[in-house]
Amino acid sequence: MNKSSIKKYLKFMCCIVGVLSLSGCKESSSDDKKSYTEEELYRPNFHFTPKNAWMNDPNGMFYYNGYYHLYFQYYPDSNVWGPMHWGHAISTDMVTWTEKPIAIYPDEKGYIFSGSAVVDLENTSGFGSLKNPPIVAMFTYHNPEKEKSGEPGVQSQGIAYSLDEGLTWTKYESNPVIEFPSLKDFRDPKITWDNIHKQWLMVLAAGDKTIFYGSNNLKEWKMLSDFGKSIGAHGGVWECPDFFPMLIGDSDEYKWVLLLSINPGGPNGGSATQYFVGDFDGKTFVLDESFSKDMDGQKGLWIDYGRDNYAGVTWSNISETDGRKLFLGWMSNWQYANKVPTEKWRGSMTIPRELSLIKNNGHYRVTSQPVRELQNYVSKTIKKDILHIKDKKTVLVDKSSVDLSSLDIRFTLKNLKKDVYTFSLSNSSNNSISFGINKKENYFFIDRKKSGNLSFSDAFAKQISKAPFTEDFDKIDVRVIIDKTSIEVFYNNGKTVMTEIFFPEKPMQTFSVNKENFNFTIEALTINQLNFN
Repeated sequence: MNKSSIKKYLKFMCCIVGVLSLSGCKESSSDDKKSYTEEELYRPNFHFTPKNAWMNDPNGMFYYNGYYHLYFQYYPDSNVWGPMHWGHAISTDMVTWTEKPIAIYPDEKGYIFSGSAVVDLENTSGFGSLKNPPIVAMFTYHNPEKEKSGEPGVQSQGIAYSLDEGLTWTKYESNPVIEFPSLKDFRDPKITWDNIHKQWLMVLAAGDKTIFYGSNNLKEWKMLSDFGKSIGAHGGVWECPDFFPMLIGDSDEYKWVLLLSINPGGPNGGSATQYFVGDFDGKTFVLDESFSKDMDGQKGLWIDYGRDNYAGVTWSNISETDGRKLFLGWMSNWQYANKVPTEKWRGSMTIPRELSLIKNNGHYRVTSQPVRELQNYVSKTIKKDILHIKDKKTVLVDKSSVDLSSLDIRFTLKNLKKDVYTFSLSNSSNNSISFGINKKENYFFIDRKKSGNLSFSDAFAKQISKAPFTEDFDKIDVRVIIDKTSIEVFYNNGKTVMTEIFFPEKPMQTFSVNKENFNFTIEALTINQLNFN
């Protein structure tokens, strides 16, 4: 079946299945006679978005020959979710991206749901050669005909390979390579080379648990074990797992980390990504005892406590010389993703982040920070060594000094008391996005109730998002990444992170801080202007 026939078939199927509930079965109206002033206002400066149409989960991320590859869930014919393809973009630094043609199309076996890709350097699959190693992708086939009829085996796992470094793909003639007809939700395979146990290792989501598989050739897979039933947060279906070993700080000790996205059931509603820390013997994953106690006490530990970081996974094939564990998430939430007020495109990614595993007083935590490559885009820096905050409201910087649509801000807060410390971006339309620290009730927060356009969803700004303190403090380091319609806040070197999107009526013009009662000090305030022209 050629691509044109496939597209006609899928449009016919979408009418039957009704997947395009918000737009019917019409082509995207993005090129009709509309004004796209919103596109200029809302499209990020440096977070990846597709040029047109719908995007969600990051997929198939790998690094090879100087390029970071990002594939993503993509529906080219509408700005809402539909029959899934794999879109594709490449970058030399994970910050500036070049979008490429669609990589993998749906076929008669179904839509192409989320998955992963690896560089088969030893050609264990036999698809390439040692001189030209194949890139091997595994993805979930989702069969809409079976879903409609109630047949089993709606989701299965297929593979494809590329011999031109990920630009074009050939699907394996013996697909699917893994089936599990008794499971309705059986998807999002994440492959890694397990150098400790010398095997290809794959983890996928299976409703309320994950299943581990092992292979020697990426084509034939053996089930190893499962994990997660009745462990962790279970407010919704599990999705988009990732699994890898990490060194603890600067030591030689390591633990295995399992990332697991869930929708709904996040700490502030809707979509979010939890994580687990433990040990893996090549077959079975067991939670570390101290982590298990922490998790029970906090009802889950989360990569990001904001409402807009979902389905995040890591890049494969990062060199030992680099050594980083690099992560990217989809910057939205299924509670309103189909409704956000952009027309030509929908969906963006978080800033790429470096994950680290730390151990503090017997407690394991996964931390994250923006990748260091972002520093290469700093065009101007404003520094203030010490600010003694005595007034109820203090303006820290405004549009006369910097463009507030692209900033990397860092500072340290000292002498914090039982008070509420609120930082705000605001404009002359009385829009504001606020974040900060409530030391009266011990939580970090983001408040977007006055952030601009809220009309598209009752759920978008229904509540203030909160992240609990893990320990008390009177001093804290803060980093904030601002990109037009998103804010990413990293507390305590990324021990707690919050990411959220917003849609102001005009660009933000002022960055200020409010306190309620006590004076405090801001030290080492650094405001970096980012420039991408």
